[in-house]
Amino acid sequence: MSEPILRLEGIGKAFGPVQVLDDISFSVMPGEVIGILGENGAGKSTLLKIISGIYTPTVGTIYLNGQIFSALDPITARFHGVAMIPQEFNLIPTLRVYENVFLGQEVRRNGFLDHADMRKRTQELLSSLEVNLDPRLPIAQLSVAQKQMVEVARVLVNDARLLILDEPTTVLTDREVAVLFRVVRALVANGVTILFISHKLKEVKDLCDRLLILRDGKQVELCETKALNEEDMARKMVGRELSQIYPDKLPLDVTSAPPALQVRGLSLKGKLTDINLEVRRGEVLGLAGLVGAGRTEIAETIMGLRRKASGEVLIDGQAVDIRSPNEAHAHGLAYLSEDRQGKGLILSFNVMQNITALSLKRYVRGFIQHRAERRRAEHYQQRLAIKASNLAAPVSLLSGGNQQKVYFSKLLDIEPDILILDEPTRGIDISAKQQIYRLIRDLTEQNKAVIVISSELEEVIGMADRVLVIREGRIAVELNGDDINEEQIMLYAAGARQHVNCKRVGDYDGTTS
Repeated sequence: MSEPILRLEGIGKAFGPVQVLDDISFSVMPGEVIGILGENGAGKSTLLKIISGIYTPTVGTIYLNGQIFSALDPITARFHGVAMIPQEFNLIPTLRVYENVFLGQEVRRNGFLDHADMRKRTQELLSSLEVNLDPRLPIAQLSVAQKQMVEVARVLVNDARLLILDEPTTVLTDREVAVLFRVVRALVANGVTILFISHKLKEVKDLCDRLLILRDGKQVELCETKALNEEDMARKMVGRELSQIYPDKLPLDVTSAPPALQVRGLSLKGKLTDINLEVRRGEVLGLAGLVGAGRTEIAETIMGLRRKASGEVLIDGQAVDIRSPNEAHAHGLAYLSEDRQGKGLILSFNVMQNITALSLKRYVRGFIQHRAERRRAEHYQQRLAIKASNLAAPVSLLSGGNQQKVYFSKLLDIEPDILILDEPTRGIDISAKQQIYRLIRDLTEQNKAVIVISSELEEVIGMADRVLVIREGRIAVELNGDDINEEQIMLYAAGARQHVNCKRVGDYDGTTS
């Protein structure tokens, strides 16, 4: 038998008095896919950062390619074939796609950068990922899903022997996930080892050979994937039984209530055409569609982040001209962006400062009333179960899921009446998802109006009272009741079923193109 490519013995990691990993020991064989599971804050990302050389373990030994290390650094890890696709992007926004793909491993000819060759090779890599993207585009102009595929292309440039994937599918559509998995399986067939983190347990079940389950920084189980079903995985992650993931939808009769938010004839040059929608208090409106269909653009235009070409927005029946997020907040609107680190959080601020960043004037009486600010932050920390050593901890040190909870708290503290949530459970574990879904339902029970944008069809189906399917910048159809199902959504999202000049799915003649 071949030797393990990686073996860890007694790995532990502490940040000051906080022990985040304790006695982690396992080995990985070449060509094996290991799934690493655990709740947010269980220590998954810390473990992977130790393997990739970003963090130094407090105790323990690392065996990589038969060599013994007390710690790795990123250069040594890369030299030994370790590559990582992180949960949060490590791309430089001002550089072009091909420049990011070859960053640190530039191709040179006669001492000069060979831009033409790097562009050509980047285009080949993107084509293998079925991504239609110009390598010359600046990263700042890409969608979140496109950035994720650029991260994948970056590691494919290397001859990686151990590839770490930290939540690589959270912003990808089912089609893009299928492409990524085909690439991963081809790499595995060539002897590449994969460490895979995902909160999507079906993906873990489909892709992984074995599972390492962590809870509170400790190793709970190391077993064959086939030994556990998805419920078993979830139970071992959280250490308790899980009830129904989605709260029951209440029988709603909101049609008689006036809309809290209306959008009429909204257009955005090159992106949106004649968008008409409304959401009433007490309901969740879902926006579904393929990545690039225009869902995020709808949200950003309503919030004043993009300047509409035509159309109008009405709040409680009154037309408003929203030109900035601050104006949107003044009208009772709040928006949770899919890009939490780029647009949602201030990574140099601590937890409390991020929670009160939008509502700070509430705590100012000549000076900032820090005691009141802290009480409010403690309220959200308890309500959303934010795992942080203390409220003064930099938000950059939190896990992705706990950062998402801080972002949610930041929005809730301005007490909005209408919330637009773009990928609200990105990078959140199954237990935290339950909390967020319950929170969303609680908001509707408090007479709030909520729009949920999600690439997870199960999430849209489980939460939304109505669903608008967006395709190529237009609303393809509105789905209600039993018509809110995966088949209907995908038929309209992919263009396999075309709408005619009507609004609801019940009006369609059932023909397909």
